[in-house]
Amino acid sequence: MKKLFTCLVAVIPFTHSFAQDSFADLSLRQVMVAPASTPAQTAVAISKSFQGRPYEGNTLDGNESEQLVVDFQAFDCTTFLETTLALALARHQLTNEKDTAQFSRLFRENLTRIRYRNGQIDGFASRLHYFSEWLIDNEQKGIVQDVTGLIGGIRVKKPISYMTQYTYKYPQLSNPAIRKQIAKVELAISQQQYWFIPKQQIPKIEKCLQDGDIIMLTAARPGLDMKHVGMVVWQTDEDGIRRAHLLHASSQYGEVAISEQPLVEYIKANRQFSGIRVARLKETVPPAMAYSDARRIN
Repeated sequence: MKKLFTCLVAVIPFTHSFAQDSFADLSLRQVMVAPASTPAQTAVAISKSFQGRPYEGNTLDGNESEQLVVDFQAFDCTTFLETTLALALARHQLTNEKDTAQFSRLFRENLTRIRYRNGQIDGFASRLHYFSEWLIDNEQKGIVQDVTGLIGGIRVKKPISYMTQYTYKYPQLSNPAIRKQIAKVELAISQQQYWFIPKQQIPKIEKCLQDGDIIMLTAARPGLDMKHVGMVVWQTDEDGIRRAHLLHASSQYGEVAISEQPLVEYIKANRQFSGIRVARLKETVPPAMAYSDARRIN
């Protein structure tokens, strides 16, 4: 399971590790959009280019050992977000517009540091499965900023235990050592307070949201932190009113799409969501040099 969202269906036939470079490089050339003025704006442009791509789950768990997996043909909600962010960062780090090899390398490095604790692949437990930890880790790396508290959030705590409670969903947890590592992560998350905007308060902060903001929809069920994730896009409705919508890989729509309802109504209509957390891509892109060690990319 990736980030513990309802983004899971089946392992797809087009999941690729970076050992299959020809496929990856071909796909990368197709998403080399011109960078906008900020990484967030670039991420929105890239995200929109993926609209209509099918939704699929379990895309990261088809290999015997943990390795960097990329699939541009189908996404779950988390792989869609991570792929988009890694591509956006790579576009702003690229020094030669025609150098697809450099773009490919930068993308790989960014995807690895976004997806894995401290940017290093070291087995199943090194993947940032819980989005609470994902947010902390990527904020420490200088990639995103948690702005939930700045736009009206409140401080809360929640015990987390989903993965170790439902171990049958994760074959890797049959290994006691890996299960112990995940339990340690859950304990750390459970002990931390975090900023949160309750569902009923979201209408009050809608105007604070920006294009490209990362929206993490918190889970109403016990033991689970986030249920879904996507990006904010502002759209003008038929009455000429601009509203924030969710651009995401949707199991409901079966594809990457922009929510038909505005974000506020989309969340209100779903009992699985208790509220949101909001992160924003930093305007200054972290330098690529710090993550250039090829040994980190299996």
